[in-house]
Parts: sequence; C-alpha cells; structure tokens
Amino acid sequence: MQWLRYGYRIRRSNKLDRSREQKLRSQHPAILLGFREAILSWNSRRRVKTREETMDEGVVVGAPMGHEAMCSNGGAVDEPRRPPTSRAGKGAAGGELMDVEAYAALYTGRTKVARLLFIAERCGNEAMQLEALRMAHDEIKKAEDSHLHREVTAKIGGRLGPRYALDQSWADTVDRRADVRKEKLENELNGYKTNLIKESIRMGYNDLADFFYDHGQLGDALKNYVRTRDYCTTSKHLIHMCLSVILVSIELGQFMHVSNYASKAEQTPEQLDLVTHSKLRCAAGLAYLETKKYKLAARKFLETGPELGNNYTDMIAPQDVAIYGGLCALASFDRTELKNKVIDNINFRNFLELVPEVRELINDFYASRYASCLEYLEKLKPNLLLDIHLHDHVETLYTEIRHKAIIQYTHPFISVDLHMMAGAFKTNVAGLEKELKALITDNQIQLQARIDSHNKILYARHADQRNATFQRALQTGVEFERDVRAVLVRANLIKQESILKAAKKP
Repeated sequence: MQWLRYGYRIRRSNKLDRSREQKLRSQHPAILLGFREAILSWNSRRRVKTREETMDEGVVVGAPMGHEAMCSNGGAVDEPRRPPTSRAGKGAAGGELMDVEAYAALYTGRTKVARLLFIAERCGNEAMQLEALRMAHDEIKKAEDSHLHREVTAKIGGRLGPRYALDQSWADTVDRRADVRKEKLENELNGYKTNLIKESIRMGYNDLADFFYDHGQLGDALKNYVRTRDYCTTSKHLIHMCLSVILVSIELGQFMHVSNYASKAEQTPEQLDLVTHSKLRCAAGLAYLETKKYKLAARKFLETGPELGNNYTDMIAPQDVAIYGGLCALASFDRTELKNKVIDNINFRNFLELVPEVRELINDFYASRYASCLEYLEKLKPNLLLDIHLHDHVETLYTEIRHKAIIQYTHPFISVDLHMMAGAFKTNVAGLEKELKALITDNQIQLQARIDSHNKILYARHADQRNATFQRALQTGVEFERDVRAVLVRANLIKQESILKAAKKP
C-alpha cells in the first residue's frame, strides 16, 4: 500500500512541490489512476477476500439471485448464468438424467401415466425408474383405474416403502363404486333407447365410453365412442366423437383409426376452430410418424398452429410438436423445403423456441455446420429414446439426417479429402469411407463417384457437358427426321386419296 499512501499525500498535502509530485508519478505509474480509483480497487479486493474467508467457513454470502452477475477475483464480472435450455427439464447433455418431474408436468391424464411407465421400463437407471414409478403411482391414485394401480405397485415391489404398496382397500372400494356406476349407466342407456331420443342415446353411449376409458377398459371405450356416430346430429357432435376415438386409438396403438377419423373430422361441413384444427394435425402427424412416412408427418406437424398451446396435453405437448416435426423435416426435406417450410415458418418457430436444441441443430444443418448439428443430435438422443412415440424411429431418423449431411457436404466438390471430411463430421476415416461406399452404391451421391482408398480422396466424375450437348443435338436431329418423314407420308396418302374414311353412323 506504499503507492496508495503516496497518492494520498499528493492529493491532500500542500507540502509536496510540483517536482516531487512528478517524480512520484514517474516512479509509481499506478498513481495515475487517482486516489478515487485506487480506493475502489482496494475495496473491491477486500470484498473478494472477505467473501473467500466466509465461504471457507462454510457460509455462502452474496450468492447471485436469478441471473445476476457474480464477481470473481480481481473484480471481473463473469458471464451471467443462463437458464437451462433443455426440453422442459430434460437433460440435454449426454449422460445427464432426465428431469422426470418437469417432463411429466407437460402432460395430463392417462398419457402422463403411460409416458412415466415407459420411462421406468426403458431408462436403465434405478433412481429414475423409481421416480417415474412414484409419480405414476400418485397420478393413478387420483383416478379410478384399479388394474393400473395393481400393475404399478407390482413394478415398485416395495422399494419405495409401505406408502407405495398395494392399497387393497382402495382398489376394492374403486371396483365396487365402478360396478354400481356401470350398472346405472347401462340402465339409463336402455331407457334412452326405449324412448328413441337420438341425443339422449348419444349422450348415454358417450357417458358409458368415458366410464370405460377412466377405468382402463380401452377396447370397450372405443366401441362405445364409435357407436355414438349413428346418433350425431351436428358437426360439433361428430368432431367430438372423432377426437375421442383418436385419443383411445392412439393409446391402443391403432393408428389406422387415427388417420381415418382425423380425415372424417376435417371433412365436416362446418369450419373448424383453430384449436381443433391443430389437434387433428397433430393426430395425423403421429399416425404418419408411426407408419414411417416422415415427410407427411413433418408436413402435418409444421401445419400445427400456435393455438394448440396446452390444449392437447392429454395426448401431446407443444415441445413434442417441435421435436417430431423438426427431426422428420431434417430427415426428409431438401434444402429449399427446409428453408421455406421450417426456418421461415413463423407458426412453427413458436414451437421451436420451446426446444432451443432442435432450433439450433436445424439452423446448423442448413448452414452446413454439420459437426455442431450432429453434436446436438447426440446430446438429445438419450432422452429421445425415452419418448413413447419416437423411440422406434430415432435410429432411422438419425441415419437419414447423417446421410443427407454427407451428401450435401460432397455435392459442390469435384474431389474431397476424407481426412478433412472426417474432421468435419467428428468421425474416423475408416467409418466415413464405409458410409460413402454405401451411399455411392445406392446412387445417393453423385453418379460415378469413386474413392481413392490409398490417398483417401473422394472423386466425383461429372459428365462431359460438351459431349452430352452433341449427343442431345444428334438425338434431336434423328427425331426431327422421323417426324418429317411421317408428315410427308401422310401428305402423299392424302394427295393420292388413299385414306380409308370411317363409315357414317345411320
């Protein structure tokens, strides 16, 4: 602190003359900061030292609130902490565990339980499995499906304590209440049929179907929902019936019914509201996804409007629309379609904002930043494999996206160094060479492309444009000569009146 005392004397003492002041400034350049700057710098370092001592004692002082900046040694300001950008709590980084609670919060109803049970079955991590089973158990106890309760408690196997064991009294109470309710609904329906009132019969079938759906009897629920079709008198009734059949069919895995009833709902004479239109687009997209028609699935998801919001959480979340639509578009669209229908799509952009990883990998793919794109895909892969609808398609979609990236990388060049290309795709030369061989064999890369295995170079043999032009000219001349000869023959036949005319009808 010697230089600080010198600065104080310069500022405050009238005994120092101008020559000594200049001498001190030349000997101590830090004095040029001035007394105020010196004091601020000294106080800053003192605060940091105090914080370090306090933290050594086990107490955290001055922790940042929210996303405020946090000072480090020397008074520098670190980058503010950014909020997690993974899919609603899903761990985006490889190796991170999914935030099961945040993920389950995206859904409601039976699909929430189904997704939790799927995670518990596929995750391969006991802690995550127990968390998913615990949440599924709590959700089931809010409903009236005793069969599902018995199934979940059997999977838990007493690992969560007595609270999550089989509650036989609750199950028996639910079953007795269900029997009474079922008998009442059937009697009411029989009365409606006797009175021949169509609207009452429709409501009776609908109530009975809702009862079966709530108790997990999906087959009986589907039958009763379909029976309401004969008693629908308005377009609103027909749309409600179609949406109910779609919901049950998706849970049963009968996606043919999903496509059929989505089309029927769209063909109703009345104009559909935006929310219903978005629901039908999502349902059709899931049906095409299940049948591996990725381009059609991408179009349906891209046509989904932002009005969907959280209005269809009993089947799909907005984040799912972004993931399903984005990956299917990458695997099936060309660059022009990707730009016009995905990147410049204002409505779909609202969904992409919910899943920044998918948005970034689409932009990286279009900008030819393939290493970054593939890195995002690998980070998302563990969580996508736990998705109840997408898990069977992850490998296929990833392979298609990777092949499209390789094809686009090689397209502009006459020759490509495989070492540089392997670095761009974060792979080894041997693996890349095998992929290129397969693509060349399938004629997906430029025709007549060849690999120099010794020098590790890919050569694309482009056609001789000069020779091709001459060949086209010769072919055009041959066709012209043939046409002229045919015209001359016809003219001579007409001249000689050698044409047989059709007989006139009486």
